[in-house]
Amino acid sequence: MGQNIVVTGMVLNVMPIGDYDKRITLLTKERGKITAFARGARRQNSQLLAATNPFSFGEFELFEGRSSYNMVKATIQNYFRELVTDLDATYYGFYFLEFAEYYCQENNDEREMLKLLYQSLRALGSSAYDNRLVRCIFELKAMSINGEGPNVFSCLKCGEKQNLHYFFTEKGGCFCDSCGSAGTNESRGDKFLLEESTLYTMQYIISSKIEKLYTFSVSENVLEQLTSVLKSYRKRYVDHPFKSLKILEELLLSVS
Repeated sequence: MGQNIVVTGMVLNVMPIGDYDKRITLLTKERGKITAFARGARRQNSQLLAATNPFSFGEFELFEGRSSYNMVKATIQNYFRELVTDLDATYYGFYFLEFAEYYCQENNDEREMLKLLYQSLRALGSSAYDNRLVRCIFELKAMSINGEGPNVFSCLKCGEKQNLHYFFTEKGGCFCDSCGSAGTNESRGDKFLLEESTLYTMQYIISSKIEKLYTFSVSENVLEQLTSVLKSYRKRYVDHPFKSLKILEELLLSVS
């Protein structure tokens, strides 16, 4: 027999089913990423109409059957409506949702990813943060949470923890000045000579608690280098074509 459960989470993706129903992908604190059906949620008088839109965060009561979940009701704490008024922030947000949907799994502990997603969307909705920096922080922290972040704390060759100014994408992290300069001509793929501030920023993002992530700003030079490094690293280690990212980059290119 099925039972009702209550989960805390966020709507990542919505698909229309039939004439009036929706299929919802939720990232939850209790069950990881799950799929639920919301019967009649596309009807104008449905209590689930607003609660089953992307970005909706709150408590969801679900009927847990043998092979599927059905949404019974929802209490939404944050719709992130401020993103709707900023087209750039909206597409950054959809990219974050798609990124989380790609990485997260059912019945996996995804509390850190859910917390990161929530805090990152809040940062997008605030004028205090550059959306480009928010994206860099989100990408690097998300990859690190999933065990795919780069090593930026010690030389990959000799273990030295100082003077880590060489970053090799294919190697997955940093080399000290001695090892990096010696191996520059041998290494394939992208390589970067990191500014000290860029290295420190990456170390801070990876090592800090999520609640402390959105508390700093960086110079334009550091932001440009951080963006280049993470773009190269993501393409190498996250082998997935994000549709929302393609739209976002086309949008940014059109206004640049």
